[in-house]
Amino acid sequence: MRYAMLINGVEADWHDASPEQRASAMAQIERWFERWSAAGKIGPGNAQLDLASTAKTIRPGPDGELVVTDGPYIELKEVIGGVIMLNADSIDEAVEIAKGWPTLLGMSSVEVRPTVEM
Repeated sequence: MRYAMLINGVEADWHDASPEQRASAMAQIERWFERWSAAGKIGPGNAQLDLASTAKTIRPGPDGELVVTDGPYIELKEVIGGVIMLNADSIDEAVEIAKGWPTLLGMSSVEVRPTVEM
């Protein structure tokens, strides 16, 4: 089964870090991906997301028309910074894989959700 692993954190903490701190964090991320890719647990469709300020949000307006706004729908300190697709036999296995994600600059949590097969 496939699970989505959502990486949540504070963008400013990452962007305020030194180049050395970011390089160290990226090395940890690469090691995590190497380990779980070799085990066949990383699926296609992974994405590191750009800054929340680059987003566009679409929502219904007061008269039912669609309204497009810049940035996220609501102001949040923590945002989703990336999505990793996991191949696991159960949510418990997916959680064990996600627990190994490096605790990095600004990261606040990792959420694991089953995906709906369509």
